[in-house]
Amino acid sequence: MENSYKYFKRDISWLSFNYRVLLEAEDDTLPIYERIKFLSIYSSNLEEFYEIRVAEHRGVIMKKNYTEESGAEAEETLAAITKEVNRQQREYYRIFYDKILPELNRQNIYLYQDSTPEPFHEEFVHNFFNEEVFPFLSPVMIQAGDIRTFIRDRRLYLVIRMVKKSKRLSNPDYVPEYHYALMKIPYAKVPRFIELPAYDGKFFIMFIDDIIKANLSNIFPGYVIDSCYSIKISRDADIYLEDEKNENIVESIRKKVKKRKIGALSRFMYDRAMPDDFLAFICEAFGITPDDLVVGGRYLNLQDLVKLPNPKGKELEQQIPVPMRVSFLDEMESVFKVVKKRDVLLHFPYQSFDYLIRFLMEAAFDPKVEEIKITQYRVAENSAVINTLVSAAQNGKKVTVFVELKARFDEENNMSTAERMEQAGIRIIYSIPGLKVHAKVAVILRKDNEDGGKRKDFAYLSTGNFNEKTAKIYSDMALLTSKSEMIEDIKNVFAILEGNISEPVFRHLLVARFNMVPELTRMIRQEIEHVKQGRKGRIILKMNGLHDQNMINELYKASENGVEIDLIVRGICCLVPGQPYSKNIRVTRIVDMFLEHSRVWYFYNDGEENLFLTSADWMRRNLNRRIETAFPILVPEIKQEIIDILKIQLSDNVKACEIDENLHNNCKRDNNPVKVRAQLAIYEYLKKKS
Repeated sequence: MENSYKYFKRDISWLSFNYRVLLEAEDDTLPIYERIKFLSIYSSNLEEFYEIRVAEHRGVIMKKNYTEESGAEAEETLAAITKEVNRQQREYYRIFYDKILPELNRQNIYLYQDSTPEPFHEEFVHNFFNEEVFPFLSPVMIQAGDIRTFIRDRRLYLVIRMVKKSKRLSNPDYVPEYHYALMKIPYAKVPRFIELPAYDGKFFIMFIDDIIKANLSNIFPGYVIDSCYSIKISRDADIYLEDEKNENIVESIRKKVKKRKIGALSRFMYDRAMPDDFLAFICEAFGITPDDLVVGGRYLNLQDLVKLPNPKGKELEQQIPVPMRVSFLDEMESVFKVVKKRDVLLHFPYQSFDYLIRFLMEAAFDPKVEEIKITQYRVAENSAVINTLVSAAQNGKKVTVFVELKARFDEENNMSTAERMEQAGIRIIYSIPGLKVHAKVAVILRKDNEDGGKRKDFAYLSTGNFNEKTAKIYSDMALLTSKSEMIEDIKNVFAILEGNISEPVFRHLLVARFNMVPELTRMIRQEIEHVKQGRKGRIILKMNGLHDQNMINELYKASENGVEIDLIVRGICCLVPGQPYSKNIRVTRIVDMFLEHSRVWYFYNDGEENLFLTSADWMRRNLNRRIETAFPILVPEIKQEIIDILKIQLSDNVKACEIDENLHNNCKRDNNPVKVRAQLAIYEYLKKKS
């Protein structure tokens, strides 16, 4: 019998999250360049959404992709997406024009909104165009029915309509015969924003688009320019590798990454001011269908706003707290000596990521260390983590790295770093066909002569990547431990990756595709049993995405039975609150200066309080098609620290929103005279503890 539970559509829920990102740009309590940053993030997020999610639905309709979705469902979803995106785009440009630009002007910063510069800038703009821009322009005439010029994704183009001068001048009654041209803006050669000379105490910035538009007559000297508009497209950027054989996976991914640039069209975005007949010509010339169209404004590709020059410096930017030092780690010359005595919990970016580098570097040079094993999902370019592993291999350590080549948009970086590591003598294990390895774990195998020659191994488990770049902006937690029972489980994870065992037994870790879902289900149902026995039932789950319907059903049942549930979900949340079966569930979303990335699972368990940190979201892919790990927090003091942080986040009344049954982001406001901005409060909490 089917249940009567409701679920939000995954992609509409994601758009709700991205709209919450956009709302940060409207928050006038934030510095103006912080607000501009969120405009950029919103645009970048939406670009990837069209490249992956919209492209997948289109593939279903065209019968190119096999999913559980039907063609009719895909069409319905795309219609809902288009409606919501068009609404959000109107909001985006309203915020940009009515909020952002006036505030910049109040700061004496003027971002030109016209291709006609002020008289005192005419000479500069003219000279800059001739010297820095004109040599790199390659306009192409467009003729309907002719060979189509290929339009690249993630690039901004201008389409120009014009008439020949000679015909217009010789016949005043001439009905114009329009000619059209396409021209790519040469981003690789010139920046998107050009700082013009300051004037009368004011700073001026101009879009490169407008500098080009101001000089179109020089590009097309035989024509009179009628009009010019911006366009851009998004293409299918996903890579499907479910059936690839292991021995071919590297070359397969390499080939498919190259093909990504010529993927099927998923969005054609254009300036809403473009006349209908102009748009119709462009659509016919390039084979654009009405379903491809997304309305934009005068300026597209506004993820570039992150590069907007700031002539006044830090006073207009969000001041990010400096990562803290951890005193007891700094006082000891060896991280190993500290971890040998106690588990260490690290909080990024509140605390320095240097401690992980120091941990790996110590392993690279410690003569007692025999072997290092680590997973790689996303690493920074020129990664310090990779450098330490190379040093370890050069120092005679056996180093094994599992490299997930299918980390979306990081495939090329992962391939190049893997090749570099192989050259240094590191053993590389590549992706498992049909699976992604998303676990963030490392183990260091070490003999300890001080303990009678017995092993004293060490491990690192995290909710986030081994990436020093994202560790400055992603909020994550990581555990350093030498507990042998935990390390045995981690060794079993690597045994799976190395193909040495197929049916492992885990005593402490929860591992996706093995014991994770059964244990989660058991713990949820255990809370239900406690409530039935007249005791307290309480669950707090923090994650980035909640999509898996089976797990949502378990939460609905727990709510129906009186278990109190708080969800802190940053992104996709398909669980519908505010229903009879979800009346005991509250959904909180926090968007602030750091990206909330840590995943935490808390079960009250009649006062014993089971607590896990994990790499896994409750998405179908994470629970069923990935290798993920969740690790228990066994030290009471560390457990309490994490619980305190969860309480801080649930008390946020500045940056937290509560998601309602209509997917609205309702700002949490209470009568508490104390304003709690969770990320700043967590920083102060950890600062006091240290």
